[in-house]
Amino acid sequence: MPPDPNMYALRLELARLRAERGWSYDQLAERSALSRRTLIEIEQGRSIGTLSTWHALAHAFGVGVATLTDALCAGHEPPAPSSH
Repeated sequence: MPPDPNMYALRLELARLRAERGWSYDQLAERSALSRRTLIEIEQGRSIGTLSTWHALAHAFGVGVATLTDALCAGHEPPAPSSH
């Protein structure tokens, strides 16, 4: 059974990228086409968003989705690549 994803680290990564760019919630909302409320709820841990949400955020930040979602494995070893 895989370990639980580190949702706290995922929220921190979102906040870090937003702060690194000096963007307000409104600015990120404009760049991602997501609502300000959605962004706040994700950063505050009241929502996890959908894959489409994280895809939009990755595009807004100009990074790959993996850059955002790698934080899910913080605190444990990510799975090894499959040999299939």
